[in-house]
Amino acid sequence: MQLYNTLSAEERARLIDEAGKERLTLSFYAYAKIENPKKFRDELFIAWNALDALGRIYVAHEGINAQMSVPADQFEAFRDTLEAYDFMKGIRLNVAVEQDNHSFLKLTIKVRNKIVADGLNDETFDVTNKGIHLKAQEFNDLLANPDTIVVDFRNHYESEVGHFEGAITPDVENFRESLPIINEQLQDYKEDKNLLMYCTGGIRCEKASAYFKHQGFKNVYQLEGGIIEYARQVKEEGVESKFVGKNFVFDHRLGERITDDIIAQCHQCGKPCDNHTNCANDACHLLFIQCDDCKAAMENCCSTECLETIHLPWEEQVAKRKGLQVGNKIFRKGKSESLKFKKSGNLPDKPLAKADTKDIRQKIKSKKVLIGKGEHYYSKSKIGQFLIENKEVSVGDKVLISGPTTGEQEFIIKEIFANGVSSETAKVGDQITFEIPFRIRLSDKLYKILEDRDDKQR
Repeated sequence: MQLYNTLSAEERARLIDEAGKERLTLSFYAYAKIENPKKFRDELFIAWNALDALGRIYVAHEGINAQMSVPADQFEAFRDTLEAYDFMKGIRLNVAVEQDNHSFLKLTIKVRNKIVADGLNDETFDVTNKGIHLKAQEFNDLLANPDTIVVDFRNHYESEVGHFEGAITPDVENFRESLPIINEQLQDYKEDKNLLMYCTGGIRCEKASAYFKHQGFKNVYQLEGGIIEYARQVKEEGVESKFVGKNFVFDHRLGERITDDIIAQCHQCGKPCDNHTNCANDACHLLFIQCDDCKAAMENCCSTECLETIHLPWEEQVAKRKGLQVGNKIFRKGKSESLKFKKSGNLPDKPLAKADTKDIRQKIKSKKVLIGKGEHYYSKSKIGQFLIENKEVSVGDKVLISGPTTGEQEFIIKEIFANGVSSETAKVGDQITFEIPFRIRLSDKLYKILEDRDDKQR
């Protein structure tokens, strides 16, 4: 009986591509009393593994929190596995606006003390005594009320790229930090103000709304389904979006665009930008905002120190990662003195720029042709591996590697190894490797930049 992953991310990505099936990225949560979280966890793994459902799921005595990728043709079967439990009957599934077959590449279900860490040890606190749920238009209407205070219960790196107009955006790194801060800030408004709150999918506000009712706030409301459901209603029902910018998401995409407004800056140069990335130095892995120009100049690194580190021999890089102090730096969320234009909790009143997504897509479409997909990156030797699926590629060709985290990176291929052998040209079906000065991901696509002569031949 299989209860854990047996495939690597690379192997899983290859199987997904070979299957050629559309997948849905979705999320859901439920607060409930679960007597035996370990038993519950194992039952879910067996059921979901059989459906090729993937994702990151936390279960605890207080409920379940899940972000997942499910084959579209197994969606109803997946829903049936939820309906088998009384507390998940009729549960709302937040389906992402943007889909990516590689949003999750493993099925990871972990047992935690709580599904949302809150730092609370109050046995009288009832998490089920929650605030009033509002749909998108209802949320907009209350947002316009002058007696409303709206609070973003997400972290600083989330609100920085997108938030509701007029929202309080605490400069916090986790949910439990925000509760006492907001409680102290709003002590004088318990009786006469509407406390309106939101988060990504609703799970944090579900607990926050109950917490503030427990603290004596009278008029507590929350956005039903969070920003994810709000974006769906905006798109499908024609509701005006009062959310500006991007919604940060916790899969490899790192963001879904809700409006074309760019409200953030590149943390290195200050240019309008809202694309998150992780530092290429594995001993740092800092999450920060980086524009394409800085990505190219800094080779996807957050600082000159990290840039120097990735060029050291592999053995020296590994040695620099040792020690508890270094380990505590890994997976930091945008807190670094090297980031000169980081503005957590101090967000602009209006957008800094517009993302011209339609024109950009059309421009790129007219200049490039998809030729392959990323399969692996050998960080020690800085070698990328791709499978060529359409149109040959040769030494001297200008190519573009594109992906949600990698961004858009152009360069000229200087040497190619096709199926392990040095070659001037690689054909369809060849597995190729070549040197790349930055990390690639499994979701990255390889394009050939078409010159004028190529356009004439087509």
